[in-house]
Amino acid sequence: MSLQFRTLELFCRVADLRSFSKAAADCGLTQSAVSQAISGLEESVGACLIDRSSRPLGLTDAGEIYLCGVRDVIRQYNELEQRVRFRGERLTGSVTVGAIYSVGLSYMPEATKVFETQHPDVKVRTEFGSSQRVVQMVLDGGVEFGLVSFPRTTKALGTIPWQSEPMRLVCSDNHPFAKRTEVSASELSGMEMVGFERGLVLRQAIDQCLKRAGISVVTQMEFDNADSMVRAIQANRGLGIVPEAAVRRETANGTLRVVACPEIQMVRPLGIIFRRSSKLSRAAIELGSLLLGREMEPELRTKSEAAKADRKKNQTKDRAVSVVA
Repeated sequence: MSLQFRTLELFCRVADLRSFSKAAADCGLTQSAVSQAISGLEESVGACLIDRSSRPLGLTDAGEIYLCGVRDVIRQYNELEQRVRFRGERLTGSVTVGAIYSVGLSYMPEATKVFETQHPDVKVRTEFGSSQRVVQMVLDGGVEFGLVSFPRTTKALGTIPWQSEPMRLVCSDNHPFAKRTEVSASELSGMEMVGFERGLVLRQAIDQCLKRAGISVVTQMEFDNADSMVRAIQANRGLGIVPEAAVRRETANGTLRVVACPEIQMVRPLGIIFRRSSKLSRAAIELGSLLLGREMEPELRTKSEAAKADRKKNQTKDRAVSVVA
């Protein structure tokens, strides 16, 4: 793989993780190396791509445009590489993926269609559930990998960052805000909203975002998935904060309206989780690569090597404690 292509992948990783240090750690590089690579890329394209004045880091307008194009280039390259690599090898069997409702419904139908076209002898099946349910399905071996928001690495689970999905304030087409393009924080205070259940990590993140903006709302209905929230907002002239991908169809046909609020700037991290103690099938790795837009296998190796290093480190500590005792 060329150095330039590797730099494009590093740029995507910095954009996803919004941090040079996190991207460096995830790619097994030094922060200085990543920073120099991105600076060289910016010099090459003649534009500033990363806004370094904010924390976490953000993209400039040029960076947003560049990221969109780069993702397409990487996806097309990976698809081409897969076609060449498996030209004489037909994948067969099935792949079962676990996904939280909003992610599965937003991303899996298209991914499944593309994958089964490329590999007609492989059947893709998606199992839906809450975040806790998807984690348990992965741990139990009922699915090969899971798609969740706010992924957490544990001793048993490995994670691969996928993307940062914007959260949008939306309302029904007959809500008082429906004809507005923007509202202020003060206008939102005291409003009735449809929300996620309090126990969900996403709900807690939304509450923290509203609190930082000084916004206090009344949550009139709570749901454990975005699809139910969307239906409730439509049916009850409602208002809510939902993942952007979960409302693409509704915002396109006008049944939901996106309303900007400068004080509310929020994304939710999406990731792939997998069981460290098991090996993914070749078909699962290829499906994961399609979703990620980059090769999944090197990242699985990196996570596996890191896990082995952690286990070795812990064993060394245990032996040291034993000797002292």
